[in-house]
Amino acid sequence: MRILIIEDNHDILANLYAFLEAKGHNLDSASNGYAGLALAAQHEYDVIVLDVMLPGMTGLELCQKLRGELRDATPVLMLTARDTLQDKVAGFDSGADDYLVKPFSLVELEVRLHALLRRARGQTVGGSVLSVGDLRFDTENFEVKRGGTPLTLTKTGYTILKCLMTQAPKLVPRELLEQEVWGEDRPDSDALRTHIHALRQVLDKPYDFAMLRTVPGIGYKLLASDATV
Repeated sequence: MRILIIEDNHDILANLYAFLEAKGHNLDSASNGYAGLALAAQHEYDVIVLDVMLPGMTGLELCQKLRGELRDATPVLMLTARDTLQDKVAGFDSGADDYLVKPFSLVELEVRLHALLRRARGQTVGGSVLSVGDLRFDTENFEVKRGGTPLTLTKTGYTILKCLMTQAPKLVPRELLEQEVWGEDRPDSDALRTHIHALRQVLDKPYDFAMLRTVPGIGYKLLASDATV
C-alpha cells in the first residue's frame, strides 16, 4: 500500500515507519495539516492515516477539505486520544472512514488499513452472505451453515466468526477480535480463548477438516483447505 501519514508526534511517526515499512508499504508523511493536504493534492495514495490534533489545521478540517474542495475519496483512518462518542461522531462527520484511539496496536492499525483498502476497491463478499470453503454465513439473518448443515452459535460466536470470515485466510490478531467483541471494555481474564473453544466445538468438531486455526501468542485464522495454510 502507498500510505500518507499526517502526524505531528515524532515518536508515533517513527513507530509507524518502522512497522509499516518493514511490511513492505510505501510511506509519505507530513507533520502539519497544510503540508498533509498539499501531499494529498499532489499524489495518489491508497489510504491516509490522519491525526486529529495537528498544528495549523486540525485533522477534522483537513478531512473536510479533502472531501469537499479536492473531491478526494481516499480512505482515511483517523487517530486521536479522544474516545468519547461525540469525538467519534465529529470524525466520521468530517469524512473519515475509520477511527482508532491512542494508544493503539500497530497490528490492528495495519489490519484496519487493509480493510479500508478492500472496501475502497469494492472487494465485498456477495451482499450479506460471507463464504469460506463450505462455510456460509448470512449476516443479516444470523444463519450459519457448513456443508449445508445449519450451525447454532452464541452471540459472541457470531461476532468472532464474522470477523474471521471477513479476513480469511489472513491471520486476525487476538487484540482485534477482543476489540470486535468487547470494544474498549475488554475483560481481564482470557475470555476470548473460552469463546474460541466453544466456536471450534460447533464449527470443526463434527468434521474431518478443522477450519479454525490458532497461531499461538498471536491470533487466529480461518482456512478453507490445507492448501491455504
